[in-house]
Amino acid sequence: MPALVAARFNPDLKAKYDALVTTGKPAKVAIMRKLVVLANAPLKAGRLWMPKTA
Repeated sequence: MPALVAARFNPDLKAKYDALVTTGKPAKVAIMRKLVVLANAPLKAGRLWMPKTA
């Protein structure tokens, strides 16, 4: 599942995943919507995705 891999390797998504799981969301559902929203936002705005740099 791409959502679980993203939650494993992306620190921002990992924090969101941990917060949602502690509130009682099922593990597979916890981050899927967030990942879809993040992927859809640049497409909707007509921009390219830019990774956050340190």
